[in-house]
Amino acid sequence: MTSIERTAYPRFKRLITAHELHLFFSPTRDELEWAAAATDGDEHLLALLLMLKSYQRMGCFPVLEDVPEQVVEFVRRQVELPEGALPVYRAERTAKHHRGLVRKRVGVAYDQAQARRIAEESIRKEAVAKNRPADLINIALEKVVEAGLELPGFSTFDKMASKIRTEVNASICEGIHDRMSPLQRTELLRLLEERDNDGTTLFNRLKKPAKGPSWSHFKNLTKRMEWLDGLGDSAAWMDGVAARKITDFAGEADAGDAPAIRDYTLVKRLALIGCLVHKARCGSVTTWRRCSASGWPRKSRRPRPSWRRSGSPSGRSPRP
Repeated sequence: MTSIERTAYPRFKRLITAHELHLFFSPTRDELEWAAAATDGDEHLLALLLMLKSYQRMGCFPVLEDVPEQVVEFVRRQVELPEGALPVYRAERTAKHHRGLVRKRVGVAYDQAQARRIAEESIRKEAVAKNRPADLINIALEKVVEAGLELPGFSTFDKMASKIRTEVNASICEGIHDRMSPLQRTELLRLLEERDNDGTTLFNRLKKPAKGPSWSHFKNLTKRMEWLDGLGDSAAWMDGVAARKITDFAGEADAGDAPAIRDYTLVKRLALIGCLVHKARCGSVTTWRRCSASGWPRKSRRPRPSWRRSGSPSGRSPRP
């Protein structure tokens, strides 16, 4: 489950300043007269005003029990209600009627089915390139608000984002898998089983980054690039896959060891390893280009003493 704090879903802040209270929760005279005409007691008046101001601030109705006491107290004092007045409804029918009044006043439509359709379409579209559930939820929130619709509950967005993300990622993994030849799949799976000279799997070697441009590293880099190229054309496997997806899939593979990767389904296992191979190839190529840009890799040598470069500290040339 995605933490609501990681998203833009509207919620009450833990600490509300006095300025924010006056700015967002002060009922106007017109709002007070409207609410008073629609209610028959202090409790219902307070509840209706809290629903109105909360909706204006957040775009959704809060559970009245979740409204911070700080806000309740502020609104109660603003409309000069008794200290004992509480925002409660004795019947759900009254609460439903008041929600309808608020929607009409703020000019928003209540169509949860349409809101879910818009959210689903936007999440499915964005999930092709984005992988974080919080990002997908934020996009959906924006689209529903733009449509002038009341927001569904957070759990609706969270479950939807998780389900669609899983479906889209499965489709991407299947595409990567299908673009590999049977021989390439076999070679990639061998990485999880074969041991390197140090006793670790070749999968471990794959996760090691290319080293810097010294002469010995350059020779190792050449061998690494030849080894990676021998695994297959990873660019062809990644055809049409968004760069962010490749990075996230490669990161997931990099975070696990060989036994953990073997627990995935065959399709996902090969797709994650393929993304890690592609990331390793791109990293090796980047290092190679840095080497070329700085000149052919040279053997490291000790720096000459300062007096050899600029004369002795006294300014005179040292004796031979």
